[in-house]
Amino acid sequence: MAKVNARNNDFLNTAKTKASPQIYSMLVDLVNDGNKEFAELVLKIDYLLQYSSSCIKDKDWDEARESLDKAKNRIEKLEESNIDTEYLRYLYEGIESKCKK
Repeated sequence: MAKVNARNNDFLNTAKTKASPQIYSMLVDLVNDGNKEFAELVLKIDYLLQYSSSCIKDKDWDEARESLDKAKNRIEKLEESNIDTEYLRYLYEGIESKCKK
């Protein structure tokens, strides 16, 4: 079977414009392995991390903390399924360090 990429998959085509190259690479690997559900979860985590970052810039600490908690729970779901989450963890830890308690 041919590899799935942005040219022959609508999900990846829309994700390519929204996600960073590292996230897009994770999405392609997951979709090609038949794990589209996990790929959608990665996209949701990426959105939550971006939202948390914008909340921190606006000094909305409570909303940032809440969205970071949601992202952490979803990252843990991926880790339970043996999905490589190193880059997502890196983003999460960087954003969490900026969030005041």
